[in-house]
Amino acid sequence: MSKKYLIGIDVGTSGTKCVLFDLEGNAITSCTEEYPMYQPQNCWAEQNPDDWWNAAKAALAKVTEQATDGEIAGIGLSGQMHSLVLLDKNNEVIRPAILWCDQRTAKDCEEIESIIGRDRLIEITANPALPGFTASKIMWVKNNEPENFEKIEHILLAKDFIRFKLTGEFATEVSDASGMQLLDIAGRCWSKEVCEKLGVKMNWLANVYESCEVTGRVTAEIAKVTGLTEGTPVAGGGGDNACAAIGTGVCKNGKAFTTIGTSGVVFAHTSSPKIDPKGRIHTFCAAVPGEWHVMGVTQAAGLSLNWFRNNLASDVSYAEIDKECEKLPIGCEKLIYLPYLMGERTPILDSDARGVFFGLSAMHTKYHMARSVIEGVSYSLYSCLEVLDEVGVETNDMALCGGGGKSRFWHEMIADVYGKNVKTMLSNEGASLGAAILGGVAAGVYSSVADGCEKAVKESSSISANMKKHSEYMKYYGVYKNIFPAVKECFKDLKVI
Repeated sequence: MSKKYLIGIDVGTSGTKCVLFDLEGNAITSCTEEYPMYQPQNCWAEQNPDDWWNAAKAALAKVTEQATDGEIAGIGLSGQMHSLVLLDKNNEVIRPAILWCDQRTAKDCEEIESIIGRDRLIEITANPALPGFTASKIMWVKNNEPENFEKIEHILLAKDFIRFKLTGEFATEVSDASGMQLLDIAGRCWSKEVCEKLGVKMNWLANVYESCEVTGRVTAEIAKVTGLTEGTPVAGGGGDNACAAIGTGVCKNGKAFTTIGTSGVVFAHTSSPKIDPKGRIHTFCAAVPGEWHVMGVTQAAGLSLNWFRNNLASDVSYAEIDKECEKLPIGCEKLIYLPYLMGERTPILDSDARGVFFGLSAMHTKYHMARSVIEGVSYSLYSCLEVLDEVGVETNDMALCGGGGKSRFWHEMIADVYGKNVKTMLSNEGASLGAAILGGVAAGVYSSVADGCEKAVKESSSISANMKKHSEYMKYYGVYKNIFPAVKECFKDLKVI
């Protein structure tokens, strides 16, 4: 009997990664192909969907070379959530994709809530209108590019554009569709009420599946250029965070994870939809059929440290930053950073917010600033955790993943700030592994998502919280929480200058 493999494809913001796994969750080989992000105006963020596809094709061609001794049983897709892809009647891209981190749609969010009503919108979609979500991006195109709006025949998300290219099928699944703000979260289907009120035609939207269902199969044409086999099943997959949950074994109540990537997320599974009436956290359908997850989002997590190093400390490595920051005391000798480079979601819901170094003095070095960035992002993630606790979501089993999770220094800080034991997983592939597990369920090599997690997800290490350090961090966290309310109106003044 030949070996069986699975492929997870993750369409990220900086690049598309393809990983080949065996059925035990071991990564055999991986390939990442990068592409640019464009910011034509302040707080805009766009990409060319064809760049995603060219990256996926190239990465697939490389990883399939390592599977000649076996069969690729299934493929799962993961990707950046919310990003808007518009296709015309010829299935050609109409305009660059408007990304999840784009902040141009504040007025369009106000319009959505005035049309539907904020309470009713939260009742249906479990979330208030936010600039990151897809619905406000559609409204922006409608209001600002009517000629492009008139051309729309299909609306897709990033990973679903790759699915279309692989299979020729227009399909999505419940976890990623949840972030479009067009889905009835409890009913796990498109909301006719929301779509009709916003002028979004239902036939523009892809068919909705559960994350582990077969949504299409690789076409003969694509098999020739990727090394895949014609007819290979492609699972629904999930948004990057929903897939990261599966890749870290978060598939039942009590299990949670924190990811520190470009953005940061605190994510917890729940068997029933838990909705924050204030809209500070997001409730979406989980990649586990018939269940949900709740998540708080920090817009600029790893992005904050990446921005700092590229612009203010390009002469040092991330490893050196960790080494030097460890020597500094908690609180960075009274320097606090607010990580609002791209506005902020949880808990402040303010697209006008911007980054702040508070308490900067002549004694501070670039390493004080670097540590304050890491602490500030950690405080922002802790504020997400506070809201989850407030709405009654259990987070007693916490994992850490993403690029920031590879740093022992940051891992220890998260455990101490949270006041919780925090583990990491043996595989660092997170979303790609989760996507592959969903592909395995679709292909029938796993009996369920839980079965796939049990067989393919393994714990690596765990760090216990130092409660003395937790108490010290909380002193600075108290100041951190008070800074934004004090300068909130200044951000609005700055915007209109």
